Amino acid sequence: MNKQSAAVGVLVLAAGLIILLGKLGVFAYIGSVFWPLFVLVAGVLLHVLYFGRILPEVALIPAGILTVVSVPLLIGRWFDWSLMKYLWPLFLFAVAVGLYEYYIFGPVRNRSVWVASVGLGAISLLMFVMTLLWTWGVYLLALILIGIGTYLVLRRPKIW
Repeated sequence: MNKQSAAVGVLVLAAGLIILLGKLGVFAYIGSVFWPLFVLVAGVLLHVLYFGRILPEVALIPAGILTVVSVPLLIGRWFDWSLMKYLWPLFLFAVAVGLYEYYIFGPVRNRSVWVASVGLGAISLLMFVMTLLWTWGVYLLALILIGIGTYLVLRRPKIW
């Protein structure tokens, strides 16, 4: 057997395995579970292409957005989509990260880009805190009241 027929045999074997795995639903399952990784790969690839001096600085804006957006998508897909009610401010934060990367690595340090990125980041943080307080606020208030009550009961007044 020569090398050429062995190579053709390996290709035919690989094609058969790919067809079999496709018919068994392996690729559909992998695609349904790991599709947010494609968003992450796209963001990382844009970063690599910029730092490899292939793309201009403006490519950092979608690179930062895609990289950060992939995180809540991965969490939602792998754990539970109901967590998105807590994670939605990360979508605003993604835009802030993209703008901040452009400000840091861009050709000119434009102050308005910095203000926009920091402003969006602050709004994102505020919305995240408000979301947590809205959903967990009653429990937090209860814990604070328990702590204050415990402090008042256990402290010893100097009058006694």
